[in-house]
Order: sequence, then C-alpha cells, then structure tokens
Amino acid sequence: MFRSIRWRIAVPYVVLILVSTTALTLYFSGSLREEHTAELRTQLVAEARWVADAAQPTLDSGAKAETIGPATQRWGELLASRVTIIRADGVVLGDSDQDPATMENHLGRPEVQQALSQGVGVSTRYSQTLGYDMMYAAVPVEVNGKVVAIARAALPLTQVEAPVARLRSTLLAASLVTALLAVFLAVLIAERTARPIRRLTRAAERVAEGDLNTRLFLTTRDEVGQLADAFNHMADQLHEKVATLGGERSRLAAVLEHMADGVLITDGGGHVQLINPAASRLLSTTEESALGRSFAQVVRNYRLIELWQNCRDAGKEQIAAVETDRLGLFLQAIVTPFHEADSSGYLVILQDLTQIRRLETVRRDFISNISHELRTPLAALKALVDTLRDGALEDPPAAERFLNRMETEVDALTQMVQELLELSRIESGRAPLHLAPVPVPEVVLPPVERLRSQAERAGLTLTVTLPPDLPPLQADAERIQQVVTNLVHNAVKFTPPGGQVSVWAERTGDEVVIRVQDTGVGIPSDDLPRIFERFYKADRARSGGGTGLGLAIARHIVQAHGGRIWVESVEGQGSTFYFSLPLALS
Repeated sequence: MFRSIRWRIAVPYVVLILVSTTALTLYFSGSLREEHTAELRTQLVAEARWVADAAQPTLDSGAKAETIGPATQRWGELLASRVTIIRADGVVLGDSDQDPATMENHLGRPEVQQALSQGVGVSTRYSQTLGYDMMYAAVPVEVNGKVVAIARAALPLTQVEAPVARLRSTLLAASLVTALLAVFLAVLIAERTARPIRRLTRAAERVAEGDLNTRLFLTTRDEVGQLADAFNHMADQLHEKVATLGGERSRLAAVLEHMADGVLITDGGGHVQLINPAASRLLSTTEESALGRSFAQVVRNYRLIELWQNCRDAGKEQIAAVETDRLGLFLQAIVTPFHEADSSGYLVILQDLTQIRRLETVRRDFISNISHELRTPLAALKALVDTLRDGALEDPPAAERFLNRMETEVDALTQMVQELLELSRIESGRAPLHLAPVPVPEVVLPPVERLRSQAERAGLTLTVTLPPDLPPLQADAERIQQVVTNLVHNAVKFTPPGGQVSVWAERTGDEVVIRVQDTGVGIPSDDLPRIFERFYKADRARSGGGTGLGLAIARHIVQAHGGRIWVESVEGQGSTFYFSLPLALS
C-alpha cells in the first residue's frame, strides 16, 4: 500500500489528525477531571466545616452515638453527601450511610490524620464499606480549644467521572468525525497530487516504449506543473536527438549498404558485431551467419587473421595486401583499433583490388604484347635495310625482293596501327554506329563468301545455316560484318586441313544469336577468360600472323550494340564463338 504516493501522503496525514485529536481528548479530559476534582474538594471541605459547626453544640453537651447518629443522617440528606462524625480516638460516632457499630476505627484514615495535624484533610481512595472510589474531606471539631471529634464529608468520584466521561464521549465523537473528514480530505488531496504523477509515469513509460510524440498538458503552476513542463521539454529534446541519430544512422546504414568496400566491426574478443553486404559477398557468407561469430570463423584466411592479431597486439593500424583462395580475390585489408566508452573494438576494411590487379595485368600484357608485335616487323625491316645497304641494291632482282618484303612488313605495321586506332575509337565511343533494321543474311553471308576461297585453299568445309524466318536485326551492318569476318577468319586460321567451319543463326527471345563453330585446335581453359583482351594470344605457336586485336574489336562492337559475346572451347576439340544482337524495333 505504501508503494503508492497517494497512501504515502494520506496515511501520515490521517495518523497526524488522529494523534492530535486523541491528545486533545486526553488533555481536555484530564483538565476537566482536575477542575471537577478541585471543585469537589472545595465543596467537601466546605460541607465538612458546616457539619463541624453543626455538630459542635451537640458534642459540647457530651452527646453519644445514640444522639449523634440521627443528626448525622439529617445532615447527609441535607447536603446530599455522606457525613461521618469520628471521635478524636477514631471511633465512629455517626455515619449517614452506615451503622457506626459495624464500622472499624477511622483514626488511621489519611484525611483524619491530615485534619488532626493540618486542620484540613482531603483524600481519595476506594471505600471498602461502600465498594467504590470516594473523595473525603475532614476538619476537626473543637470544644473549648480541644479537638473532640472529626467531621467528615464524602462524595463518590462518579460525580467527577460522569462529566469527564461525557466530555470524552463528545471529544471522541468529534475526533471520529474529524478523522473521517481528514481521511476524505487526505485521500482527495493525495489523489489530486498523485493523479498528475501517474499521468507523468504513464507518459514516461510510453516514451520508453518508443512513442516520442507523447506530451503532458497540465494547467497547474505548482511543482507538478513545472515537472510536466520539464518532461515535455525533455521529450522534445529527446525526439530531436533521436531524429538526428536516426537520420545519421540511416545515412550510415545506406553508406555501409552501398559502399563497394567490405566493412566489419569486431569487439575486443574478436567477435563480429557488424558486417556490410560487400564484406559478406567478398567473404562468401551472410550477415545472419557472421554476426556473433569469431573473426577467424568468418574470414577463414590466415593472413587476415594474422593481420587482426597484429593490430590487437600492437594497438596500431595494420595494412596488408591479401590474396585469397576463394575466386582468386586480391584484397587490401586495413585493420584499425578504436575505443568506445569502456569497450574497445576493431574496424576491418576490405578493398577489392581484383579488378585493378587484373587491369594492371592486362596493361602489362598489353605493353609486352605490343612490344613483341612491333619488334618482329621492325627487326625484319632493320635486317632488310641493312642487307640493302650492304650491297643488295647492286642486285636489282634481290633488291626488288627485299623491297617487296619491306612493303609487307610496313603493311602489317599499318594494319596494326589502323586496328589500334579503330579499337581506341570504339572504346572511347568516337566511332558512331548507324543503327537500322538489317536482315541477318546481309550481315552474315558477305563476309563468309569473301573468306570461302581462303577456307577452300586451307582444305576446310565452310557452311552457313540461316533459318528463313529470322527477324531483322537493329544493327550497323558494316560493323557486324567486321565481327563475323574476324570470327570466321580465326576459325579458318586455327582449323587443320580437313576440318569444318560452320556458321549458324537462331532467334532466342528478343535477340538473335549468331554462332561460329570450328573443329580446330581449341583454346586452353585457363586462357578462356582473357581471350577477348587486346593482343592476348592463347597459343603463340598456333597464333600465326595477326595482331591479336580482332577479338577485342569484335567484343567492343557487339557490346556497343547492346549484345553479348562469349566462347565455348575444349582444347583439341575446336571452339564455338557466340554473339547476340537485339531485334529491330517493330
């Protein structure tokens, strides 16, 4: 019960009222009792003196008990009190309520002793004769200056207790009414005080549950009203802070969600607390399976684990390039320690440098390949020039033959430069496409027919299969003919005599797929991913002539049309090149 502020206010208030009224009742009762007792004492002393004066003539004549007894009864009836005449030696001569003969000697009574010694004696005690409390007042009766008897008047204390009891009853009734009113007022006041506090409590609970729009509207200007104003101000500030933090958290989540670099956060013990989608992709895991697990279980790479341990031991940022076994990834890992409140953790950033490394490899191979391609004709030209200078000019037939060979090498260099320029223009978008609806035979048959004689000289069978119901393509006819020419030329060049080269076309969904298949030497599986790179030659022993740019040009042309190009090959069993082109708009 005392957990409620209502009762904690009401109960002490009621107890205070009850204690106060009880104390007042006791105080007024005691005061009234003392006042009535004093009045009764004064009355009894006066009555005892009156009895003494009335009894003096009788006692002066030497009256005995037989004569004093009736007089005592008359005095008692007259005064409405108990009247007793006691001889100086303590013998009771007369009593208005009892037979003196049956009464014991009263010399030892306190009021008698006080009267003999002090002139007036008053005492209150329980009367053994009457059986209830009495107040006694006694004065001496003197005859000729000598005390011959004691006159005593007595009244029961009920005359004092009765008004005291009436006053006590009245005060108790008033106290009860006051207590009831106090309880009602205390509960009412406590309820009015507790009600806004309960409303404040419910509002605080709603705010704790996430309802930051909760507000209190109190009209009072007391401390509770001030508390409500403070609560509303706090809720406004909290709402603003949460909104700010929510916006920052959303922006941070968006950054982590879409950034290309992988991000992990671990606690001091190495357990993953956060992982973004990029890190999940790089580590071939999911957020659900990674959170809460150890860093070693998630990354499963000893170099990354060692890098994290070095950061933990040194307390400094650690950076290292790590090549993983999974999918040939090449990562730059950065592990940075951080401290937050009383805890520490580690930020791990994984940057995927696989593409950059691949491009670096392509660039290096490009430089190596173009250097090789240029060195051969340049060396040949240098040798031919030296030969002519050494005397071949004096031999016209030999000089003619050397000049023809020089012209061939220059043509090869010219072709290489032209193809490089063409590839550069296509890659940079400076070679515009003239797109128009083109029938499939128009882009396939002309290049095949131009290369048919070459295939026949090589002892190959060249066939073309084109369904009659193929829809037209949305393409630049000249550019697509160049793609078909490159693919068929490569197929003829790398197919041994007696082999076959087939060109097919078929519709697949919203595009047409053109296929060039040969029964040649095929391509090693390790070289397939790089076959469309510039100057890349899978096998120089079978590469023959050429610049190594044909497939790169074909790829860029097809991609510029919105199509795809790919290859399937088994070494020693031939190759099949595919490329797709979109259908013409209807």
